[in-house]
Amino acid sequence: MKRLEKKHPLAIRWFHWINFPVLMIMIWSGILIYWANDIYRIGFGSHTLFHFFPAWFYHPGYDDTTQKGHALYNLDARLAEGMAWHFMFMWFFAINGLLYVLYTAFSGEWRYLLPGLHTLREAIQVVLHDLHIRKQPLPRRKFNGAQQIAYTSIVFMGAGSLITGLAIYKPTQFAWLTNLIGGYGISDSFGVSGYNTARFIHFWLTMGYVAFFLVHVTQVIRAGWNNFRAMITGYEVAPTEDSPMDGPVRPDKVVMEGGQA
Repeated sequence: MKRLEKKHPLAIRWFHWINFPVLMIMIWSGILIYWANDIYRIGFGSHTLFHFFPAWFYHPGYDDTTQKGHALYNLDARLAEGMAWHFMFMWFFAINGLLYVLYTAFSGEWRYLLPGLHTLREAIQVVLHDLHIRKQPLPRRKFNGAQQIAYTSIVFMGAGSLITGLAIYKPTQFAWLTNLIGGYGISDSFGVSGYNTARFIHFWLTMGYVAFFLVHVTQVIRAGWNNFRAMITGYEVAPTEDSPMDGPVRPDKVVMEGGQA
């Protein structure tokens, strides 16, 4: 015997599935822009461990000897195109994000999302459980501690991307914002002149999105079809012997006994 349990409201699902392609386009177009001045790296001193990004990333199949590639696509020499896409879809990203925050605040969904006093401890337990180090089952809730931290962080990262994006997009019109962040072209603590604080933050927030996406997709695959279906239909299938999800009582929770999706 199975039951259908309401998990995700329609609005949340719309915001999620609109944001997915919009964010992918923003990352893709951002890379097209970044190509023109790809200055960031991981290393120490003058030694570089990894440069963002090597030539083969922009043009797969790139040969250092011939300086040619043989890929079906390329990400280099498309600065104007990248700017056009980026500046158009940033409005979709901003509006969708703002509506999501407003809906979450006024609908009461924030109660499931906002971290609490014990969230960090639970997040550690979730990580240990996923690594098969901790055997005890996790509490059955809409969002566990790790998810609460991750999803709340994404909201603040989105706000950070919009703020730094405006500082980069209109550094003169938003001079007060650009200066508040740290300036458009200043010397950094590593002695590199022309350092762009706003661009630096913007870039690493983007890398954070990529890391989140990889972990998120991996966790969705691990959780299985039932979890994925809940983000499409709004319902998840739960065994009747399971207790309802812990947390605040949802006024729109619907439980259908004996049903099977």
